[in-house]
Amino acid sequence: MEDDSYPKTLYVGNLSKDVTEVLILELFSQIGTCKSCKMITEHTSNDPYCFVEFFEHRNAAAALAAMNGRKILGKEVKVNWATTPSTQKKDTSNHFHVFVGDLSPEITTDDVKAAFTPFGKISDARVVKDMTTGKSKGYGFVSFYNKLDAENAIGQMGGQWLGGRQIRTNWATRKPPAPKSIPDNGSKQLRFEDVMSQSSPQNCTVYCGGIQSGLTEHLMRQTFSPFGQIMEIRVFPEKGYSFIRFSSHESAAHAIVSVNCTTIEGHLVKCYWGKESPDMAKNKISRDPQQQQQQQQQQQHQQHHQQQQQQQQQQQQQQQYGQYTSNGWQVPSYGMYGQTWNQQGFGAGPVPSLGGRFRLGPVPGPAGPSRPGQPGQLQHGGLPDAVSPPPTHHTVHALRGTS
Repeated sequence: MEDDSYPKTLYVGNLSKDVTEVLILELFSQIGTCKSCKMITEHTSNDPYCFVEFFEHRNAAAALAAMNGRKILGKEVKVNWATTPSTQKKDTSNHFHVFVGDLSPEITTDDVKAAFTPFGKISDARVVKDMTTGKSKGYGFVSFYNKLDAENAIGQMGGQWLGGRQIRTNWATRKPPAPKSIPDNGSKQLRFEDVMSQSSPQNCTVYCGGIQSGLTEHLMRQTFSPFGQIMEIRVFPEKGYSFIRFSSHESAAHAIVSVNCTTIEGHLVKCYWGKESPDMAKNKISRDPQQQQQQQQQQQHQQHHQQQQQQQQQQQQQQQYGQYTSNGWQVPSYGMYGQTWNQQGFGAGPVPSLGGRFRLGPVPGPAGPSRPGQPGQLQHGGLPDAVSPPPTHHTVHALRGTS
């Protein structure tokens, strides 16, 4: 059953004088079944206009989108929602308004009104629906004449089951009428489904901008809390905007649809999905600070481990072959052929070159004199045990004495 509180009648203006009711019904019936058409031709000096009534709101909304701006008999017609004394609602701006959220799709305005009637006299009640599809957006409003009645309704109805869901209640931030300079033809109305698909399901942050003065966290919380649980709010008063992070993507989408192009403290605001900017980078909202800290610690541990491995590799590369023997002496390195052998590591001077056929005696050191056959001792012009370069005539010549 469709909600009767939504309009089904369209105003069609700027018509040619040759247009008839039959022609209008023939054109508009192609979109949906029409109930009636009434042509107004009282003022001969002005162009005629008419009112077309549909049986269903969704067909009227589709006709508005399809026919506005189209040419009929050479004239571009203007189509809008009809406003008559019977459809105008009384002023409830001074009444006390309750937000009702998390409504099941099947809940209608009559259901909401019946649920809240026991708390006092209701001046208005409605479930907010998409103007194009006619489907519920999942929330609504109830207005009471008495503030105490509204307070009791908020306190007692929050968490109660209505249909298949537990509803949420809070004080409502009503959307004021659009400025008179901006024609309210529904063209700027955001669709909930479109907003939901504009960003990934992980994005729960709403950008709200345009508040040039008086921007506070309290003001933002008061404005956006009716639409869902708020996790964090970041305000930038000097720049006139803020970021509101909700607990769910759906709540954020409801907030964007409802608050966009409304006035807050006299300022016309714009709302859309938040994106990370340089300012947001400085005030980044972390979803899991503990996990982020653990990741940083793991990275530091890995870097430290890599540094240790690099140091060990460098030390291994610097170590020479056979660093220390059992007698405490470092194995001497072999220089160019024909040159002397150098004892390294203990500040000893160069070993004098051999003369004649004498053997090189043991070199005294901290570990005592070497015994024959030990590394570090030359016999008959031989080389240390640990070093065995191939013999050449240069070597023989270097070790040959003169008689």
